[in-house]
Amino acid sequence: MKKIGLLNGPNLDRLGKREPNIYGTQSLETIEEKVQSLGRECGCEVHAYQSNHEGALIDKIHEWADLDFSGLIINPGGFTHTSVALRDGVVASGLPTVEVHLSNIHAREDFRHKSLISGVAKGVVAGLGFQGYQFALKYLSGD
Repeated sequence: MKKIGLLNGPNLDRLGKREPNIYGTQSLETIEEKVQSLGRECGCEVHAYQSNHEGALIDKIHEWADLDFSGLIINPGGFTHTSVALRDGVVASGLPTVEVHLSNIHAREDFRHKSLISGVAKGVVAGLGFQGYQFALKYLSGD
């Protein structure tokens, strides 16, 4: 069975409470449960992790790579635009990666338009809310 990592970065633990007009009303816990349920339907085991700390996210990527995970879904949150270290962690892992954003980062503030992660990801899904996670999982599962 394929193992897929679902990694969410800073402030995503506030989903459902934080700017619901931009990020929606679903909690991160609800999103994780839905992705894990879809994973079971696709024959995948989805492991979810969230942290507000850059190093913890990088450590988790390394751990999943060492455990021979098949892919990574990442919503880097604010680290999207700032973290060379997180980008390098994705590269070092060798994991096929899909970057996901609930909002359309290209329709927001100028500083959000540049992603340091997208250049090393297989694909990027932005602006489709929770469905972006679903599309990423379907791609990585081969379903």
